[in-house]
Amino acid sequence: MPDYNRKATFYWWLVVICGGLILVHCAHQLAPMSDTVWLQIVLGTSMAMIAGLMPVRVAGSTNSFTAGEIFIFLLLLLHGPAAAAVASALEALVGACRTSKRWTSRIASPAMAAIAMFGTGSLLQAGLDLGAKDGLTADLLTLLGAIAFAIAYFMANTVLVTMVPRLKRNEPLRLRDFFGSFGWLGVAYAGNASVAAFLFLNMKQSGVVAVIAAVPIIAILLTSGHFFFRREEAAESVRKANDAKAEQAARHVLELESSERRFHSAFTHASIGMALVSFNGTILQANQSLRTLLGLPEADPHSLLLRSYLAPESIAILDAELERVRDGQRQVRGVELLCRHQNGSDVWMAIHCGSFAEPGSGEPCFILQMHDVSARRRAESELQHIAFHDNLTGLPNRHRFHEHLASAIEFASGNPGSRPFGVLFLDLDRFKLINDSMGHSAGDAFLQAAALRITRVVRPSDVVARLGGDEFAILARDGIDEAGLRELANRLQLALREPMHIDGVEISATASIGITMSSIGYQSPEEVLRDADTAMYKAKASGKARFEVFDVSLHAQVANRLVLEADLRRALAEEKLTIQYQPLIDMKSGALVGFEALARWHHPTLGHVSPALFIPVAEESGSIIQLTDFILRRACRQLAKWQARNPRFAELTMHVNVAGNDLASGNFVQRVSDAVMGARLRAGHLTIELTENILMERLEAAKMLLDQLHELGVGLSVDDFGTGYSSLSHLSNLPIDSLKIDRSFVENLAADSKEAAVIRAIVLLGHSLDKQVVAEGIETQDQLAQLRELGCDVAQGYLISRPLDEAAVDSFLDRLLRRSGEAATNVIDIRSRATFVG
Repeated sequence: MPDYNRKATFYWWLVVICGGLILVHCAHQLAPMSDTVWLQIVLGTSMAMIAGLMPVRVAGSTNSFTAGEIFIFLLLLLHGPAAAAVASALEALVGACRTSKRWTSRIASPAMAAIAMFGTGSLLQAGLDLGAKDGLTADLLTLLGAIAFAIAYFMANTVLVTMVPRLKRNEPLRLRDFFGSFGWLGVAYAGNASVAAFLFLNMKQSGVVAVIAAVPIIAILLTSGHFFFRREEAAESVRKANDAKAEQAARHVLELESSERRFHSAFTHASIGMALVSFNGTILQANQSLRTLLGLPEADPHSLLLRSYLAPESIAILDAELERVRDGQRQVRGVELLCRHQNGSDVWMAIHCGSFAEPGSGEPCFILQMHDVSARRRAESELQHIAFHDNLTGLPNRHRFHEHLASAIEFASGNPGSRPFGVLFLDLDRFKLINDSMGHSAGDAFLQAAALRITRVVRPSDVVARLGGDEFAILARDGIDEAGLRELANRLQLALREPMHIDGVEISATASIGITMSSIGYQSPEEVLRDADTAMYKAKASGKARFEVFDVSLHAQVANRLVLEADLRRALAEEKLTIQYQPLIDMKSGALVGFEALARWHHPTLGHVSPALFIPVAEESGSIIQLTDFILRRACRQLAKWQARNPRFAELTMHVNVAGNDLASGNFVQRVSDAVMGARLRAGHLTIELTENILMERLEAAKMLLDQLHELGVGLSVDDFGTGYSSLSHLSNLPIDSLKIDRSFVENLAADSKEAAVIRAIVLLGHSLDKQVVAEGIETQDQLAQLRELGCDVAQGYLISRPLDEAAVDSFLDRLLRRSGEAATNVIDIRSRATFVG
């Protein structure tokens, strides 16, 4: 009983229990009856149950009645309320099983019928008995009493049944519940009671034969009533269907009229242009918006052709669209056409077309909706230019250059005898210096001036593009050969060398240029740019400000380089690289102060690979960060082990070189911190070395990183000092601890030489800025003595020791500890110039 609340549940159980008790009481009263009486009760009850299976539906309502009440009422008059209650309960059970699948209804309905019949039947019997004592006419009393009883029984049963849904919804019982469903059912109950009374009176005179004779008559009446009501119901359905059709037709007419009015109103007052156009293109009708958009005359436009207001290239598009609609293709589709206003200006229109026929006219036409999209088309044109052009120089960008190059390759592939083309890849040599030293605005002005110089040199048919940064590309078409490309590269160099005035400063530029030709047989733009880029890098490696032509031999170099990249990546993953350590000594005392960690790679097939080869490969392939982390972790752990060997080694330091890509890494400081903390090393014992060129090229990023490393406590050194372009202002503002003189100055060092003057200046500069000066590449005693006299603080080179592996350093430190009579960490005796080589 999921939908029963507490009140409804209580009421249900009360009714079922009371009904059950009444039926038990009735059975007890009927038990002593004779067999004849029981036979009459069984026959009457059976007739009532059979009639309950064949209800008669009342036309125009949802109600139905059965003839079973006649036999129930007859049993009431013949044998009293007990027999009638049992028959009523069984007839109600049949009806409940026929109309409901709920077990609660199938139990409660018989109980309610028993209660209502026993109660009202008892009242009828008492009334008849009382009337007989008063001497009233028995026949009339029976008839009137039966009718009154039937109405009372109907109302009582209605109340009992209606209470259930009222209690479920917590609603009070209303008066209309008594009379709302009376109508045909109440009349039917009264009629059944009257029939039962007449049968009862006849039985008193003629016996049971009267009932047997009445049964066929009752069946015929019920059948007639059934067919009558079915015919009335069918007629009512036909009337309703006809009324619905008539109403629908009238509504359809009204909708058509309303739709036509709405169409004409929408057509006239629409904010977009609308027109009715005949199949020959004549404007039949145009609204005010379209007149304004195209400047149509206010007079009747019947003599105007729509084509006269279209640009020539749009007429064919419109004709195709009209033909599509004429052929019955009704899917929504729009086209955009270039129209001409009456004043001669261009107007872009988005046009949707459909077929249309005026009501009452069989002549079809087109209906056009035209919307001004000129603003969007202008915006799209601007966006198209932005998408395919560089916003700084106005030149085509990389994507647009790829399209031009793809077209050139496709044309050359499809036309074997076509004229060749070539591509020049330019990289401006000094852009980084200009951008960092003079600022981004000056760098942008320099790029604009360089782009203008390049476009002035090339031919009108050539395509110049800025690929990004300071890289430009030129697609030279129309049959240019290698000699022509070389001549073009020379003209470009001469044009760029002419002084440019940027922010009041006169600047001359050069470019490294790579050249490739279509004769190689390219299949994609990526291949062309790859080879041109390779040639450009060869020009840059050969000294810059020059050009190189790509040839087939470079393919092998590139392939070998790719193999080397893969091998290096694998060696890093498997930690197959090793580290050697070159000692650094104090110039004055000769004491060992630390080591520089140097990466070494022994290739399984190539043997020893020079760092000058594999470190650039690591930088270009993106493996440099992994390489730096390997060196940092291994060197820091090894230094911690050597410091722990003896207290005299506790202050040794470790120098590690880092690349420019390390500075670009956002987590470089964290990586250094992790290496130091992982080795349980004091941060001050690690020194990070950066070359002067890297430092200046990435000055802005380096400044922040150096400050963070300085706060961490890590030492900072400028390697290869004297070969770059650093200024005093930068050196004084950066937290640098030491300057490392490039070995090129030490190699050619001689008394009163230019190299000696440069070293003296570097030493004076370093000491004035409170920075230590380190000299590397020392190979002779004379170099060592001169550097000491010039004031250098720390020495490094083959004179002191070659780079050593870990085992050799262990032996090196052991020999230092075993030396007697001298300081334990004294590597070289400056006075006797005796060298200790590990």
